[in-house]
Amino acid sequence: MKHVRHFTPSLFLSLVHVCLVQANYAPYFFDNGARSTNGNMALLSLSEDTPIGTHVYTLNGTDPEGDPVTYDLTYEAGSRRYFSVDKNLGNVTLIEELDREKEDEIEVIVSISDGLSTVSEKVRILVMDANDESPEFINTPYIVEVPENTPSSSSIFKIEAIDKDTGSGGSITYFLQNIHTNKFTIDRHSGVLRIKPGVTLDYEKSRTHFVVVVAKDGGGKLRGDNKVFSATTTVTINVEDVQDTPPMFIGTPYYGYVYEDTLAGSEVLTVVALDGDRGKPNSIHYCIVNGNEGSFEISNTTGAISVIKSPNQLKKEVYELKVKASEVSQEGDISEHTFAMVTIRVVDLNNHPPTFYGENGPQNRFELTMYEHPPEGEILRGLKITVNDSDQGANAKFNLRLVGPGGIFRVVPQTVLNEAQVTIIVENSAAIDYESFKVLTFKLLAIEVNTPEKFSSTADVVIRLLDTNDNVPKFSSDYYIARIPENSPGGSNVVAVTATDPDSGLWGEIKYSIYGTGADLFLIHPSTGIIYTQPWAVLDAEVNSKYNFYVKAEDTDGKYSLAEVFITVLDVNDHSPEFNENIQEKTMIIGSPVKIEAIDQDAEEPNNIVDYSIMQADPANVFDIDQSTGEIKLKSYIRSLDIIHNITNNKDCIWSLVVQAKDRGSPSFSTTAVLKIDITEETLHKGPMAAFLMQTKDNPMKALGVLAGVMGIMVLITIMISTAMFWRNKRSNKVVPVRRIIKKRQMPPSRTVRMEWLKFKRPSNAAEKFVVEEDVKSLHNENSNNNVQVVPVPPAAPLPPPPPSLAPRGDAPGWRVPTVSGSLTPKHVIKPPKKKGHGSTHNALVSELKMRFEKRNAAFGEPHI
Repeated sequence: MKHVRHFTPSLFLSLVHVCLVQANYAPYFFDNGARSTNGNMALLSLSEDTPIGTHVYTLNGTDPEGDPVTYDLTYEAGSRRYFSVDKNLGNVTLIEELDREKEDEIEVIVSISDGLSTVSEKVRILVMDANDESPEFINTPYIVEVPENTPSSSSIFKIEAIDKDTGSGGSITYFLQNIHTNKFTIDRHSGVLRIKPGVTLDYEKSRTHFVVVVAKDGGGKLRGDNKVFSATTTVTINVEDVQDTPPMFIGTPYYGYVYEDTLAGSEVLTVVALDGDRGKPNSIHYCIVNGNEGSFEISNTTGAISVIKSPNQLKKEVYELKVKASEVSQEGDISEHTFAMVTIRVVDLNNHPPTFYGENGPQNRFELTMYEHPPEGEILRGLKITVNDSDQGANAKFNLRLVGPGGIFRVVPQTVLNEAQVTIIVENSAAIDYESFKVLTFKLLAIEVNTPEKFSSTADVVIRLLDTNDNVPKFSSDYYIARIPENSPGGSNVVAVTATDPDSGLWGEIKYSIYGTGADLFLIHPSTGIIYTQPWAVLDAEVNSKYNFYVKAEDTDGKYSLAEVFITVLDVNDHSPEFNENIQEKTMIIGSPVKIEAIDQDAEEPNNIVDYSIMQADPANVFDIDQSTGEIKLKSYIRSLDIIHNITNNKDCIWSLVVQAKDRGSPSFSTTAVLKIDITEETLHKGPMAAFLMQTKDNPMKALGVLAGVMGIMVLITIMISTAMFWRNKRSNKVVPVRRIIKKRQMPPSRTVRMEWLKFKRPSNAAEKFVVEEDVKSLHNENSNNNVQVVPVPPAAPLPPPPPSLAPRGDAPGWRVPTVSGSLTPKHVIKPPKKKGHGSTHNALVSELKMRFEKRNAAFGEPHI
């Protein structure tokens, strides 16, 4: 019993443990809120323009036991797979393009699994609209029938377009292209097409109008950019004819014949009238107004005039019938009308073939001269042709037709009874072209219809065409490109332009001219079109290498066309490189390069590219030159003046080079110059005077000029001081009375005037300094009134200093003034010798004056009061 109690709790715990181990809780997704991209994809919305491959969401969840979870996406059968998922990370990627217009909601089954349990949820993803659709017109094509009398501003049609997008991208506005040239307007919101205010339609002028309508959406975002789409369609507007033109008879004047064997009721002739409104013509109603005298009648519908009496009952030989043709509307109303006269002759029976008559009797050749391209529908009024068959009845009935190039003219009438005036009407104006045919020849054939003999006759119709200026001169090209070397002499041919005008005579003659800002240097032959340079023109590619102007081809009637001419002036190697003026002599500090430069004035490469080289050097193998930049350097082993002194025996640091500047043209030009290089070390930084001398070493006259200016200023100051002292002493002698002094007073200490004279010192370095020193003691004198007077001695004007010369170094030759050689021969400048005599005399005079002043001071002693 005790054993059982001891075992029971242990067994119970084991069972509980086993149960807990076997229990497994299902994983679950984290809930997500609005605009969240982390959770179970609920409430997710995507724009339809999201690119494929975009990471759009991250599935996220957990397992209560902490086991790793995996994710999966499944779709219902037949559904398109839009997304893929990384099973471990839960990253959802778009793999199929979205289209809201086809599918605006996507159902996806998302699942999470811990290996044992799987939880699935169905979510709906909303596809948001992007402006990816263009407007589309519906119920196209648009063909509108509009009567020509429709009032202006009337609505004639409504155009409809749809855009499958939503929002502003789905809103549509309408407008017309070429709004200023057409006769219609459109309401931008409703799409209603109207006739412009104040505009009327005219069928006789224009039967069809084509209007291009544009439908544009309101724009919207597409892949981050604001896009606006539009579509166009063409509206065909056919103008319907309205009855506003009276009828007209065709083939007038009318002639008919009644023969002696004609039976009563026989047709004599037929008159033809047409409605002037050709679009929807009304039917014509015919009637005889007067002149028939009960002998003739007319068919109201066909216009056929018949005799109702036998010929022997006819009292007159000629009947003049006035025939009226009236338009009958579809409602049966008679409106517009016109009149024609019909002449009917009563003749005896006679058998004759049809015969053509001119103004002077029978004629079988008719000629006419006319201008090309007459208006279509125009009658050839210059042809006076009458055809007559003297037979009566059926024997006088014949057909007329033209034999020749078809489709150009037509003959009216085509069926004649007895006699008719032949009218030839233009059908194809474009084919009547002088440039294609100078002469048009036809056969006018008249052949009987109902006779067994089929008598016929022909007449030649010859139409000679006259040319009109219907063509514009046309260039062989819209533009001409030419090249000319710059060394071409004046009057050189550049390019020939060609234009043709197929018109004849003066209208086909072409005159050429040029104009434009670039045409000043050029002329054109007015008849050949050859462009050449002005006789005085000098082309220079370095000044201007491009010329552009227009050439004009004009006929005598003022019709013209234009072409553009582009002329390039080709550079010729006509300049040699030129060195700068300061190339003759250079000072080189060891370690620093010296640069020379030559300029080639040619305009283009390689003519203006300059290469530099050393042709000759003394001594040789000391300098290097950069071929492109012209920098001259010492060889790398030369680092001090000592090395230079070891190279040359005369200890001279001024070396000569012959340098060459050569261009790359063909042929090539070159220039040489002699360059002297003074080599120094960098030791001229111990004073301003030394720096000045170093700077003016290449130009000694500059140093002399500066020193002369300084000396002149010093002389001027000395003269002014002397003059002032002289006038002061003179005034003192006039004012002070005799024996003014009662007692002597102690003389003030003598004043010392220091005057500096220019002296040349040789410092330890290469620079030179100028020092001015001179001591002059103040001299005192006692006048007759016992006044102590200072007798000034006017100082002599200082002489100009001698030309400066650098102190010779113990290890280098004396400095020399460099010269320039324009060729290979150097020039030497001879220094002027120093003037010593004048300077010595001046110094002696100053010394003597000093001694005299000292003796007088010693003789008078110190004054006492």
